[in-house]
Amino acid sequence: MRIAIAGAGGRMGRMLIEATLNHPGMTLAVALNRAGSDHIGQDAGAFLGRDTGVLITDDLDALANADCLIDFTRPEGTLRHLDACVKHKVRMVIGTTGFDDAGRAAIARAAEQVAVVFAPNMSVGVNATLKLLDVAARILNSGYDVEVFEAHHRNKVDAPSGTALKMGETVAEAWGVKLPDVATWTRHGDTGVREPGTIGFSVVRGGDIVGDHTVFFCGTGERIEITHRSSSRATYAQGSLRAAAFLQDKANGLFDMQDVLGL
Repeated sequence: MRIAIAGAGGRMGRMLIEATLNHPGMTLAVALNRAGSDHIGQDAGAFLGRDTGVLITDDLDALANADCLIDFTRPEGTLRHLDACVKHKVRMVIGTTGFDDAGRAAIARAAEQVAVVFAPNMSVGVNATLKLLDVAARILNSGYDVEVFEAHHRNKVDAPSGTALKMGETVAEAWGVKLPDVATWTRHGDTGVREPGTIGFSVVRGGDIVGDHTVFFCGTGERIEITHRSSSRATYAQGSLRAAAFLQDKANGLFDMQDVLGL
């Protein structure tokens, strides 16, 4: 399968390039980076000391040479890449977070023409955690206060993380409500007592934390904590390649990692 990587000069892009080069069923076909980047024109494997023959480019028409694009960039860049994927009938794996409603709607429209896996977290472990949260929330649906805690590195620009939001959505759906109707995003000053049935969010940004997430179910006399901690971005890269392989026989449709993993 011919793979294209967006953000080829970044940390996640390089992790994806390395994983693709080491995957027996994948071939690195295209490496994209933003216009004006110092990486344009370099070999995509230069950071590994490898000559891949694939030069990093800002020409989106290069996607005509790929079967699937994997994108962990920023919403505005991902949406430009999405248009190019539709133009060239290229499947897409989107791990970018921070989309607004219009961005999500654009992805859904594009998925009518090309196959897309769109997930806030490509980690197999995180998606197993989401399944555990669904089970826990259905059992602990009364008498428990839920808090979603997440921590990421200082350079992450959106908050709460897409994974934290998905965790909150999973609990809310299990309770039969919509997250925006029950979410508490901030607390400051005299907040009063907590309202039953709400879901709170707490965010840390600092250092080089790859990604920590914990959902607390706080009851009377007990507390249940479901936690996932990432120590390397490699797990996101491996999950992304698994998602790309899932799309290989799909012409169109919008999927997430729960679909990829059969959950």
